[in-house]
Amino acid sequence: MRITSKGQVTIPAEIRERAGLLPQTEVEFEFDGKVVRIVRAKAGKRDGRGARLVAHLRGRGDVAMSTDAIMALTRGD
Repeated sequence: MRITSKGQVTIPAEIRERAGLLPQTEVEFEFDGKVVRIVRAKAGKRDGRGARLVAHLRGRGDVAMSTDAIMALTRGD
């Protein structure tokens, strides 16, 4: 495996699956002077995937309807 000019490598699928490294998983690098390790970042206060999606979508709606109006529309009232 080679490191690209941007410092990137591809982690083989089997290793990603065994380690539970899904897309958007935060990782950290550890170096002890001889060995580099990739480890899952500590949970801390980082938002989960759902929170990131909500934050991304917040304020993007362009329909000025009340919740009652939307519910009536979806129910066919």
